Amino acid sequence: MPKVLVVDDSLSVRKVVQRALESKRIEVLSAASGSEAMEQIGREAPDLIVCDVIMPDMDGYQICDFVKKHPTLGHTPVLLISGIVNTTVLERAAKVRSDDVMRKPFAADELLHRIESFLPAPGRAPAAAVPPAAVVPSVDRRIPVALRAASLPENLSAPVAPMAKPAPDLKALLAGVAELPGVSLTALIDREGALMEAAGGLIPEAALAGALASCLVGSTEGVGRVLAQGRLQSLILEYDAGVVLLNAVGDGAMLAVVLGDPAVLGKVRYHVKKALPDLVRAV
Repeated sequence: MPKVLVVDDSLSVRKVVQRALESKRIEVLSAASGSEAMEQIGREAPDLIVCDVIMPDMDGYQICDFVKKHPTLGHTPVLLISGIVNTTVLERAAKVRSDDVMRKPFAADELLHRIESFLPAPGRAPAAAVPPAAVVPSVDRRIPVALRAASLPENLSAPVAPMAKPAPDLKALLAGVAELPGVSLTALIDREGALMEAAGGLIPEAALAGALASCLVGSTEGVGRVLAQGRLQSLILEYDAGVVLLNAVGDGAMLAVVLGDPAVLGKVRYHVKKALPDLVRAV
């Protein structure tokens, strides 16, 4: 029976995928975090990994990179799933050699079709399971704790490649701003206007608003160049029903924050300023 590992911090997503796969006699393993996923990967050697891009402890790109560089499990297909699929997501997925990227939410039939295209054909031998008692042969403190805890074979011929410290969770950072009193939406957009991630109650409108905001930012930066004022750092837009704050995040992105109450603008700007270093790292 084929074995699929589903990695997503959303219980509802894991349950939907589990029901869809079990109806096709596919064994389903699940993990709610990156560390859980690493343990399952080392212990169970699944035939396929379906992994969300954004998670609390480490992202799907890191998990995919680990799998593809693994000397024993490197052939395992990895299907990344993401609420946003744009040029940035596809480029990062290609860099870690993801086998495919699928947008959330998705239909069960579409998911099954994608998954079945990657599973071993009937009669083909599945990947060999990794002994449960196996441990990482050497502990490198530059490797995240979750990777050091993963169960790997004792007789590995090549060491596990060190991985960089996990980037901050972009979704959590945006949610932290969106949860401030008076804030209804936070969205991160690239300089071309593509929505990278969003949190709050106006997410369906965020993609169009992001595209329009990028046009505004581009023209406003032109004013700054003409007046020799450098790059645009922030922009405050006042409307009848509230305020929109646009703030540069490094050289490639802008953070848009929608406030229904202009009185909290000062507090929000302070919070955004404190969050900027982590936002830059997450992007």
